[in-house]
Amino acid sequence: MSISQLDREIIFDPEQRSFPEFSLTRLLRTVFDPTEGCRLCILTDFEDVSLMKDFAFLQTQGHEVQKKAHEKFYLALKEGVLAELGMTGGEMFAFKATGGSNLDLADACWDDQGRELSLDQDIYPKYDIILCISDFSATAPLTAKCKDFGFRGATLHGVNDIILASGLAVDYNVVSADTENVRQAMTGADQIEIDFVLQDGACHTITLLLGKQEAQKSHGLSQGAEPDVANLPAGEVYYVPVDAHGEFPMKYDDGTIGLLEVKDRDIVKATLISGNQATIDEQNARLKDDPMTGTLGELGFGTQVLPVSGADIQDEKILGTCHIATGRDDHLGGDIEPSMFKKHENSTHDDILFAPHKTPGIDLAQVRMKRGDQEEILIEHYRPSEYLLKALGVS
Repeated sequence: MSISQLDREIIFDPEQRSFPEFSLTRLLRTVFDPTEGCRLCILTDFEDVSLMKDFAFLQTQGHEVQKKAHEKFYLALKEGVLAELGMTGGEMFAFKATGGSNLDLADACWDDQGRELSLDQDIYPKYDIILCISDFSATAPLTAKCKDFGFRGATLHGVNDIILASGLAVDYNVVSADTENVRQAMTGADQIEIDFVLQDGACHTITLLLGKQEAQKSHGLSQGAEPDVANLPAGEVYYVPVDAHGEFPMKYDDGTIGLLEVKDRDIVKATLISGNQATIDEQNARLKDDPMTGTLGELGFGTQVLPVSGADIQDEKILGTCHIATGRDDHLGGDIEPSMFKKHENSTHDDILFAPHKTPGIDLAQVRMKRGDQEEILIEHYRPSEYLLKALGVS
């Protein structure tokens, strides 16, 4: 069902939306058409890779994402989905968890017999479709590898029951069409200005310069023969900023809220608004030690009507939210590469999501796009504007 077919009440309250039952057959057939003759495998990550042997992780506490990968993907493939789609394979392999979003993967991996293999020699060249269902996102490294080895794939980090029942249950042909409509409404922008209002009424604004670039989309389809890696759930329009200045608030994992000062596209300083000063001091020390960690690499906007999942991979795709990312953006066509960071472990791509459930003390008061003489409001108070709704065909 396209967004234009949904009631406005549901668009503004996605928790009310109903979805069809999750079908792996439908998901794979839609995302990867054609599937006939393709060999597919699953990758996942563990801190302790010995848990992959004989699927030992199934008998241990935790590892919820890996257990979903086994139950909803591995077993389903073996029990008929592969045959139904004319595919082969279905093997599951583990690699050492990177510990950070979009860090490059080590080459070693392990099968369910505990045998050590090589991603470059045994996996990438031998499979046509690779699903990476992991704790940490591997979109950036797999995007680079697919170009070297010619496979297609999808990254589905952080999968949980809500994502399976909503963000992975939708028709991605429809998601792609809706996302393209939003992309057309936003492409070629000169700049985007974002006003954030805090609980004390203070307003802070960041301006991201985009240089009239063609807006890009994460729309969930990797069809045809071209190497590509989709990020699922999908539904996002994004840019790679060419410059940025101003300031914006950030909520840290411990609940601390800081104000980040941006000059020349870089976060140069964090100041405490509320919470733990040590958290702010830690970020400032990190910025001083490796300034690339504060470079803005992405500005993204959700295009789907989805319920909150508790995992950013879905929640940043919700219409009315936006996110700013720091770090590497080479997988998005940007110029920030892992080699530019002082340490390998610093070369992450980290999304800073602004959404009502994630940042309740920070109001996304208004997002404005300037494109030549045109100025349009895109979002107000986490609600899509009439301009975006019109682009989506909502009357």
